[in-house]
Formats: sequence, C-alpha cells, structure tokens
Amino acid sequence: MEKPQSKDPLHGITLQRILEQLVDYYGFDTLSELIKIKCFTDNPSIKSSLTFLRKTDWARKKVEELYIKTVPKFKV
Repeated sequence: MEKPQSKDPLHGITLQRILEQLVDYYGFDTLSELIKIKCFTDNPSIKSSLTFLRKTDWARKKVEELYIKTVPKFKV
C-alpha cells in the first residue's frame, strides 16, 4: 500500500535547491527586481542569501511563492 503523497508543492525540496533553481532561471539581477531584498542586490551569493533567508521568514516565504509560480516554467 502506497503512502499518500504530500499536497505541499515544496515537500522534499531544500531551500538551497529552490534558490539555486531560481538563480539559474532568473539570475540575481532579475531576482532582485522580482523580490526586493538586499541579499539579492548587494554582492549576492547563494551562501549569503541562504543565511538571510533561513533567518527571515517573510523573505523565505516570498522566495518560496516565486518558486511555486516558476516551477512550471522550469519544465519547458
């Protein structure tokens, strides 16, 4: 008998993977226009962005929401 799958679209996806896919797709320049947070505008890096996003719930939520909206585009 199979376990029911989670309805959470982020289930099993790490914040690092989310951020890496968004940066690969948009780049930090476009990402900083879509989500106005300093870690994307001032000397951006995956590491510094992850540090900020792990501490800041509202910013992480915005990144996760953008990821959910963007996922269909990844598969094209």
